[in-house]
Amino acid sequence: MIEIEELFGQNSLFSQSITDFSPRREQQEMAQAVLEALDMYDTLICEAGTGTGKTFAYLVPALLSGKRVVISTGTRNLQDQLFHRDLPLMRKVLATPAKVTLLKGRANYLCLHRLDCSEGSRSHPVTRTRPTDLSLVREWAKHTRTGDIAECTDIAEDSPIWPAVTSTTDNCLGQHCPAYEECFVLRARKAAIEADLIVVNHHLFFADMALREEGFGELLPGVDAVIFDEAHQLPDIATRFFGIRISTGQLVDLANDVLGAYELEAFDTPELRDAALALDKVARDLRIAFDDGPQRVSWLQAVRNRAARQATQDLAETLVELGTVLEALSERGRSLANCLGRCRELTARLSSCTDELGADPSVEEQVQWCELGRYSVAFHASPLEVSHILQSRMSAHKCAWIFTSATLAVGGAFHYFSQRLGLDEHRTAHWQSPFDFARQALMFVPEGLPDPRERTYTAAVVTVSAQILEVSRGRAFVLFTSHRALDEAAGALRKVIDFPLIVQGTSPRNELLRRFRSTPNAVLLGTNSFWEGVDVRGDALSCVIIDKLPFAAPRDPILQARFAALRRRGLDPFVHYQLSHAVLTLKQGAGRLLRDFTDRGVLVVCDPRLYSRPYGSVFLQSLPPMPRTRCFEDVRRFFACGNDSNRDKVEAANNWLDQSGTLH
Repeated sequence: MIEIEELFGQNSLFSQSITDFSPRREQQEMAQAVLEALDMYDTLICEAGTGTGKTFAYLVPALLSGKRVVISTGTRNLQDQLFHRDLPLMRKVLATPAKVTLLKGRANYLCLHRLDCSEGSRSHPVTRTRPTDLSLVREWAKHTRTGDIAECTDIAEDSPIWPAVTSTTDNCLGQHCPAYEECFVLRARKAAIEADLIVVNHHLFFADMALREEGFGELLPGVDAVIFDEAHQLPDIATRFFGIRISTGQLVDLANDVLGAYELEAFDTPELRDAALALDKVARDLRIAFDDGPQRVSWLQAVRNRAARQATQDLAETLVELGTVLEALSERGRSLANCLGRCRELTARLSSCTDELGADPSVEEQVQWCELGRYSVAFHASPLEVSHILQSRMSAHKCAWIFTSATLAVGGAFHYFSQRLGLDEHRTAHWQSPFDFARQALMFVPEGLPDPRERTYTAAVVTVSAQILEVSRGRAFVLFTSHRALDEAAGALRKVIDFPLIVQGTSPRNELLRRFRSTPNAVLLGTNSFWEGVDVRGDALSCVIIDKLPFAAPRDPILQARFAALRRRGLDPFVHYQLSHAVLTLKQGAGRLLRDFTDRGVLVVCDPRLYSRPYGSVFLQSLPPMPRTRCFEDVRRFFACGNDSNRDKVEAANNWLDQSGTLH
């Protein structure tokens, strides 16, 4: 049995071997709980507040347990960080012989066959528009050992070259591929089969669990444990992968690949080229027919627009026509046969996402909806609940299931999370952040703001924010629950503050964060993508301002259908879904404030409903235990005390927090 105290305690191996390591009771207790769950093949749900050190707390038991473990992270960035930074450190300190590997979805690996096809094609758009990127990929391909496109940093992540030189489950030729023996995806899967610890991400995990198409068909049966980090994301990701989706991007990719197959295997059949070009045009023109701005709408709402209904019908007919031409040619070559299979699959998906459900008894279990991007359309048919699907998949494998995040509990209870995943028999644990919130932080809820439903609300938030930013000297995130509010606030703040303003949407997320960290006194304005997964330590971020309580948009088609289903069961959607979801989202946003033991800062929640509505207490009880005030002068004094680097002044600030009669 591993002695956790010997690794994590005072004068322990980690204390002696890892720079800046500090023993934390919460980390030791979590590591012990994870170890016991691994030994007993239990299901464990545990919340570990910011600063607990949960990564080491689950990595150490996983590495030393002698079991075969899959660790799934929330994003590819976290996956890379875990594999390239945290795991090498742990393996070195523990001197463990455990084999570890990184496994991503196939779209993250270079496909040598598609690279050859792109270089040899005269009609592929990437060949004409991105010749430099294509040359850079070819040069990198000569040296890479893994084929992981994250290595090729000379090309932007969103470059059109990547879909042209990577494969999907739709266009992969499998064993018939000329480059099958050199396949990077095949090598990554083989390494995963032989590894003791495999690092994946949630999207890959659920793609396999839902479709059995990403290699886990060989991995999961032999796994002893699955550990989910950032587990709060799982219900929404599972909903996506257990549904059906077809996008204009998939249609354009099919059209491009048909053109490639035409050049290779059917150059004497111009009707195939014409059918492919017709699909490309219909797919690219589809977005124009949906005249609303970027949003999510139900399919029934979308097709009230006659142009959208007609464009979707034209798409269906174009797919059928392409399928007819491909069927007559499919025996000429593998590429044509592959395109025929994809065409049939996309035709079936479009039908599932857009046919009226009528009297189908499953109508109450799924929702058809459209995702309208700036230039794209995606059709979906999504299940309203995934708990029964997940439970059936999990029960098929005898292994430990461990779910951890900084935000899983609502009011100290895990019912909301466990019910959404269908986790009936499980243990739970909850560790507060080891940070001293009572001395490091202050929560401010301004008085006098209008109801958030009022048209003047965002303007009032801007006024309050400008006052706070003056005393915080910038150094702030201002987080919004909608893009509309963000755009309005950005325009107004530019006129009233002199600090550098960094606004979501003007550059990629990572670039915005780099600029924020490197720009003194900067203010970053963001929406949902900055509420979680962002780590800014030190004085650069000393204030987080949240415009309103993050209740999910009531117009969201999945939520509307889910709420209707709850009402049919006699349940209140607000109590049984909306409130808990908003509490967890607020906890994520608040978690951006303190990221280290030396950080200090103010959390501002502008929404007056925290005190005017009974449910406000649920939010307050779920946040870290920090002093709260409604007096702006308390905020001014907090920053004034903390701005002086003299240690006596900082201590005076802490004493003031203890003594101030206005705080509660």
